[in-house]
Amino acid sequence: GQPALAPWRLALITIMQFAEKLPDRQAADAVRARLDWKYALGLELEDQGFDFSVLCEFRSRLIAGNAEYLLFDTLLDHLKQRGLVKAGGRQRTDATHVLAKVRALNRVLCVGETFRATLNTLALVAPAWLRSFLPEEWHARYDHRVEEHGLPRESTKRAEVAEIIGADGYQLLTAIDTTPELNWLHHVPSVQILRQVWLQQFELIDGKVHFRSNDNIPPPATMICSPYDTEATYGRKLTEWWIGYKVHLTESCDEDQPRLITHVETGLAGKGDVDVTPVIHQALKDKELLPKEHLTDTNYAESKQFVASQLDYGIELIAPTRADNKWQGQAKQGFAASSFQLDWQAQKAICPTGHESSSWTPAIDRRDNEVIKIKFSTKDCQLCSCRSLCTQTDRRTITVRKEVHHVALQKARARQHTPEFRKLYHKRAGIEATMSQGVRAFGMRRSRYEGLAKTHFQHLACATAINIVRVLAWLEEPSVAPTRISHFAALSA
Repeated sequence: GQPALAPWRLALITIMQFAEKLPDRQAADAVRARLDWKYALGLELEDQGFDFSVLCEFRSRLIAGNAEYLLFDTLLDHLKQRGLVKAGGRQRTDATHVLAKVRALNRVLCVGETFRATLNTLALVAPAWLRSFLPEEWHARYDHRVEEHGLPRESTKRAEVAEIIGADGYQLLTAIDTTPELNWLHHVPSVQILRQVWLQQFELIDGKVHFRSNDNIPPPATMICSPYDTEATYGRKLTEWWIGYKVHLTESCDEDQPRLITHVETGLAGKGDVDVTPVIHQALKDKELLPKEHLTDTNYAESKQFVASQLDYGIELIAPTRADNKWQGQAKQGFAASSFQLDWQAQKAICPTGHESSSWTPAIDRRDNEVIKIKFSTKDCQLCSCRSLCTQTDRRTITVRKEVHHVALQKARARQHTPEFRKLYHKRAGIEATMSQGVRAFGMRRSRYEGLAKTHFQHLACATAINIVRVLAWLEEPSVAPTRISHFAALSA
């Protein structure tokens, strides 16, 4: 059998591999040929190394054993013992997008590649049946991968091409469903993916296949973008779209301490940052590294998170609140919701002109927040002399969070306009440098592997390498370098 390899050596090789952005083959070559690697690994000069596939097996075993955090947390424990990172201080979090290993496909390419991937799988698991069933024209359509340059540009003609592929897919699924001896094919992953993609992209109307219009498909965050990585989803930030994942990095930022990453969270591209906040806090609690102050951007902080962070974890969430998107807030004139007096006990609201609300209804908004919908009388609003400053409809309606969340939100909004907040929040900007280092020096932007679990392991290995690089730099010179600015900006400094 294969000679046993020490797990600690494989762990160190993995970290060094990600520190230098080396693929498995080059990492194995470095173990075999480079003196600095042999010295770090305690190997003899004559050591012949190992086959590169060992690194893949090592990663797979860690992931299969739910031990993907082992390398990262082991280093973090040693740093904590030496006082280089501690609980009760200040930490900051930000996220950046991660591109999937698979190519980005539009809807027509996605259905074409999904069907082709299914045919390739069936050619392996049921070749005799597929050969007897296969229509001859399918070879011309699906022998080679579907490319954009082979598709028409007009939307109607593209839809026709998609519907031809859709009809072929339904023909294959019908054959599988109506052949009793092929029931086992229902459990083949590629067949299951085919069914799901066809449900998302097509609809049957009077027995005819129709390619769904763009306004009749599931939300982008839930759609399968590629049959080769079904966990990679569409993500959007402002005007930028991508297919892949999102990585959240949390790091310490205490004075006179190195900036070290304390947690790594990799999630789906379409998952909101606010849903990750409690996950990060729980992970830091498990590591006994809960901060006293947590600096984030607006996306991580809604009213419920301001409350939950303090009550559940004793953390003060430092973040600006979302802007008021109502026309009164945008125009900075008129009566915004904050201008109304709220009597929580009586469940009444009083408008700036003194009129009481006519209804007070608890509800759940589209972000799953508990809110109160408050309406005023149409009669009062139509006769009001200040109506133009209050509403553009027959009567005013305001929506506020439940009491504890509303109070926390108003407190946070008032705090963010103070000089103390601006001075404190200025310290969050340093996380951008960590993101830049991870992307440019350690290759975090592009996933090396298919699937969320393997991509998450990549980010953990990169974060471990970043921490080692930073600790070594700190031991050599225990100070944080000032932020670099351009020569022009320095003129006003």
